[in-house]
Amino acid sequence: MRQNEPQPIPVLTLPDGGRMPRLGQGSWHTAERPARRAGEIAALRRGVEAGMTLIDSAEMYADTRSESLVGEAIRGIERERLFLVSKVYPHNAGADRIFSCCAGSIERMGAGYLDLYLLHWRGSVPLSETVDCMEELVRRGMIRRWGVSNFDLDDMQELWRVPHGDRCAVNQVLYHLGSRGVEFDLLPWMRREGVALMAYCPLAQGGRLRRGLFADPAVRQVAAAHNATPAQILLAFLLHQQGVAAIPQSGSEAHAVENAAAAAIRLSGEELALLDRAFPAPTRKVPLDIQ
Repeated sequence: MRQNEPQPIPVLTLPDGGRMPRLGQGSWHTAERPARRAGEIAALRRGVEAGMTLIDSAEMYADTRSESLVGEAIRGIERERLFLVSKVYPHNAGADRIFSCCAGSIERMGAGYLDLYLLHWRGSVPLSETVDCMEELVRRGMIRRWGVSNFDLDDMQELWRVPHGDRCAVNQVLYHLGSRGVEFDLLPWMRREGVALMAYCPLAQGGRLRRGLFADPAVRQVAAAHNATPAQILLAFLLHQQGVAAIPQSGSEAHAVENAAAAAIRLSGEELALLDRAFPAPTRKVPLDIQ
């Protein structure tokens, strides 16, 4: 596999006609340790150079410091090359706070505008109020489009009953080979409604399954067949899924380049069947995973 050249990252066409890269970069847990800052900035910049121009952040991450770190990492990069995402706290998602919070995220990231702004999870602010605010942010030119995060099927169906709730472009949820609960009902519903799924922790970064996934014989067999790493196979599995994007987080330039190279992997039917036997999708409804 060629890992030192920009990869042709596949894209999703969103309901408004916009194009969102299907492989990007997360920033959860960045900016938490000053000693790692330079390496984290370099990793994000190298990821962009490798083709991963989608960068996800949130005002929650490191108490807004991750957004500032992203801003430093993208300084000097042409804005139109990037697809920048941030998320608002639920308690800030009402008319009294969301506009200043969004402006703060834009300023910290040096973005001018956000390509996508997400409600981080459900809170006490009525969905109707948040949707109205998101639509106003679009009208003001502060964001291109909006979405949600950590919404299960019942949450999405409730959102669809809110005026203009069906303008939600993306739902960001935890999804990886070892956590496939969304495939039972949420992902099929989102596909029917044209909502993209953005998978956070696609390499099980925040969960207990990472070691088991990376050491699994099926994953290692498929990786060997592609001269790839287990992490790349996990990303390739998600990129095979219709309507799914993934945002792995990396703390090093080498891992950023490795992640980007996963876009070139095409898994065969036999390989997908092997992975499916090792990590089968659930046959019943399961709670939405968050770690």
